[in-house]
Amino acid sequence: MCGICGQFNFARNEPVEPDTIRRMTESIRHRGPDDEGYLISGPLGFGFRRLSIIDLAGGHQPMSDAEETVWVILNGEIYNFKELRADLEQRGHRFRTRSDTEVIIHGYKEWGTEVLNHLNGMFGLAIWDVKNHRLVVARDAMGIKLIYYRIANGQLTFGSEIRAIVAAENSKPEVDPVALNLFLRFRYTPSPLTILQGTRKLAPGTMLTVENGQCQEKRWYNYTPTPFSSPKEDEEATHELLELYRAAVRRHLLSDVPVGILLSGGIDSGLLLALMNEQGGPWPAYSVGYGKSFEDDELTDAAETAKLLGARHVPVKLNRAEFERSLPKIVECLEEPIAASSIVPMYFVSQRARQDVKVALIGQGPDELFGGYKRHLGVHYGDWWRWLPTVIRSSVSFVVDRLPRNETLKRGVSSLGSLDRMKRYQDVFSLAPAGIIDGLFRGDILPNRNGHELVNYWHSLIPQMAHTDELGGFQLLEVRSSLPDELLMYADKLSMAHSLEVRVPYLDRTVVEYVQRLAAGFKVRNGSRKWLHRRVCERYLPSHILKRKKRGFAVNVVDDWFHSSLKGQLQEMLLDESSIMFGLLSPKAVRRLLEAHQSGRRDNHKLLFSLVMLEQWLRGSWSRRERLISAAQDGLDAGHLAS
Repeated sequence: MCGICGQFNFARNEPVEPDTIRRMTESIRHRGPDDEGYLISGPLGFGFRRLSIIDLAGGHQPMSDAEETVWVILNGEIYNFKELRADLEQRGHRFRTRSDTEVIIHGYKEWGTEVLNHLNGMFGLAIWDVKNHRLVVARDAMGIKLIYYRIANGQLTFGSEIRAIVAAENSKPEVDPVALNLFLRFRYTPSPLTILQGTRKLAPGTMLTVENGQCQEKRWYNYTPTPFSSPKEDEEATHELLELYRAAVRRHLLSDVPVGILLSGGIDSGLLLALMNEQGGPWPAYSVGYGKSFEDDELTDAAETAKLLGARHVPVKLNRAEFERSLPKIVECLEEPIAASSIVPMYFVSQRARQDVKVALIGQGPDELFGGYKRHLGVHYGDWWRWLPTVIRSSVSFVVDRLPRNETLKRGVSSLGSLDRMKRYQDVFSLAPAGIIDGLFRGDILPNRNGHELVNYWHSLIPQMAHTDELGGFQLLEVRSSLPDELLMYADKLSMAHSLEVRVPYLDRTVVEYVQRLAAGFKVRNGSRKWLHRRVCERYLPSHILKRKKRGFAVNVVDDWFHSSLKGQLQEMLLDESSIMFGLLSPKAVRRLLEAHQSGRRDNHKLLFSLVMLEQWLRGSWSRRERLISAAQDGLDAGHLAS
């Protein structure tokens, strides 16, 4: 687990500036405090910061083969590297380390870029093919790790975080209005866009290939789920899923350093802890709580689960003052605005876990894979709604639209009535109708005031939905877009801000690809969500845990704090016409949104939270570049003095 960065002058073939590569590398020191490494080779430069997890002595990067014909830098873990190594050794390859990185080198020599399809893991990586003068930069299939990049004037600059690119640039990045529009709709910016003009991020399962003066972006992961030839019986599917879980957890526990778990009071992390126990233990378990005064506090639930499963429970307690005080710092760690209240507990639980361990497993994934959110019920049963006569749907929609608040119900009724599958999915993801989002912008800002166009990235996913049912198609979009670009993005940034590696066993490729072949009835059945996943949980967890209310690090408490804060400091950002966001947005439109929320007519707290996060990000971003470059230069100067 590391931070990587690099630059390639592919058009002009001019030498890279070593100080630029060092400045970029220094900017991501927090991702890898244990080691650093560089490759400067004419027009190409690699920088690397290491958090040592596997092969502590022999895993230095950049890493090459013995002949120095292929070089690799890797951020992540390859969980099937031992199997790949055995296969490659049988093919005549000779290894010099025990590191998982080395299998990428020999795998590339054996299979070329097809090596990516052999990897089961999380990664952002770069491969420099010396003989062919070819650079390959890639992001893993599930998008657990990130790669940001910028192409300008025949030069490719890339890194694990945006700050590495900013550290290399001399220009001040500007906000992309199209990306901002998407952020306000979805609470995150979908790949390949970022909130900054000209700076992009690789979509999950895609790669950049730079060769012969040309840079091409393409999808390397083209898995298209097809239903099983013979329908699965319930018991058969339960057994197969359990075995896939067991194998995934066993792989994800591979480490030469201490491992723990981020434990909520729910069933997903509870099952994960139980599966970890089959491989060893006891494990330290870290949970977030807010005090007994909050009904949704789950420290008691998490402590009970930990005790039941023999883990050492470590509580982390937050309060509202800490929430408001820490928000700007957390937003800066994210680099892009993300409007998810769980960013606050994620930051603090990672901070505490890092005091004891370098690696923590987390239970993300089952909600997206098995339909754990209310929106999945709407998508699954949406056909019933569309089958109703138009006159009935129109009458119900009229009544629902006039209900006070109930925005989720209103969006569901509106979006699920669409006959266009992709538009239906996009509208379900949206916080508000396109017209409302577009109306927040100043008149001359958006190049095309039509929010009904599909997210461009999603077009390339349509062929992968060819054999999926309605729910399966929607979930494929979640796994390829909202999950990696929102939840996994902030999990990576906020854990690595503390030099903690977070692993997600439920998103092992073998698990995801199996579940995507299952019919919707294994996910939502008789109104019950996560049906098959819960069947596996029943084998490990008592019934009272299975019946607990879904909370997920008690983010409802943070939502309540935000509601309260709309009457104080955070509200001021929305009303102050000198707020930076009003260079792009209309103060009157934002004020109307706030007034409708405060009057009780509409529940706009999610969209208002998005606006606050945007303003927090903007206020930090204007001075961030100067501070970043200054800090990186200070680090370089200190290094020069030390040497």
